Amino acid sequence: MRRIGIGIIGCGNISTAYLKAAQRFPFMEVKALADMRSDAAERQGAAFGLPGMRVDQLLRRDDVEIVINLTVPLAHTDVSLAVLNAGKHVHSEKPLGINVAEAAKVMDLAAQKNLRVGCAPDTFLGGGHQTARKLIDDGAIGTPVAGSAFFGCPGHERWHPAPGFYYLRGGGPMLDMGPYYITDLVQLLGPVASVMGSTARPKSERVVTSQPMNGTLIPVEVSTHVAGTLEFESGAVVSIAMSFDVPKHRHAPIEIYGDKGSMLVPDPNRFGGEVQVAKTGGEWETVPLTHGHVDGEFRSIGVADMAAAILNNRPHRASGALAFHVLEVMEAFQTSADEGRRVGIESRVERPAMLPAGRETGQID
Repeated sequence: MRRIGIGIIGCGNISTAYLKAAQRFPFMEVKALADMRSDAAERQGAAFGLPGMRVDQLLRRDDVEIVINLTVPLAHTDVSLAVLNAGKHVHSEKPLGINVAEAAKVMDLAAQKNLRVGCAPDTFLGGGHQTARKLIDDGAIGTPVAGSAFFGCPGHERWHPAPGFYYLRGGGPMLDMGPYYITDLVQLLGPVASVMGSTARPKSERVVTSQPMNGTLIPVEVSTHVAGTLEFESGAVVSIAMSFDVPKHRHAPIEIYGDKGSMLVPDPNRFGGEVQVAKTGGEWETVPLTHGHVDGEFRSIGVADMAAAILNNRPHRASGALAFHVLEVMEAFQTSADEGRRVGIESRVERPAMLPAGRETGQID
């Protein structure tokens, strides 16, 4: 089987995780790296034994079929459009665009050129979340009726070396962390039909406490606490809160409540984790994981799945359509808060196919 050539644009923090994980999948091979800062591409290239170059040079390479777009959110659309115009498939970091209108440009161009669009997160393909999916599909908790999804922290300025973009247009807790939670909920429960939301922005500036920007004031353009309700097409209703304003909490990341039991789903920003089920009237019991890709960092499995899909002529799972639906859902929270109404979601997407159970690391079907 031939190997699919991969290029990466954007050599910031997250690129290291992608480059390490990509080595786990034998049917794809990273060929080159690029960044608008040539020194960043050269430095990361040297660390991984790969050529670092300008973006235009990477896009002209004949040995690159898929480009991974790891730029900051404000650049996602422009870079993805450039990749598609170069005749290559693109897999973007989340979100697909800073809003639905921007993301639609990417989806429309891909359709015109018959090219694939993929998008993070791909953590829902990890063994913890695939096990939860199988349990729901097998009726372990009956029919899902409700649930909760919660992320809260004091803000990324505590640890990120350049956290400013998290608080600009295209950032905030919903667009940054919401994709992990909502993507996992869609693969577990199906598409979202409507949203109701409330938002808050308690500070217009934040003080960075990480290095090297310690003490720097950064502006806050977006809501930093977003809460509301997801109403699924299936009828399930899920409460959600994404926040950069929470000092500490004791909420589980995701809980699903069915008519015959409840389920604790692992952190959707991780691939593994413990799945627990409590039948009605019973206690929590840990369920053995049925799927692989559990122990370690697999941030690139979505790209690997796209590569396998190209080789086997099938749909890929971490698709642009899924990311577009999730983006529309996330955008709807602010619209709902601003306009004081329930917002219907126009897009629909099928749940991505479940990975086969019991597969070894690096294998995808």
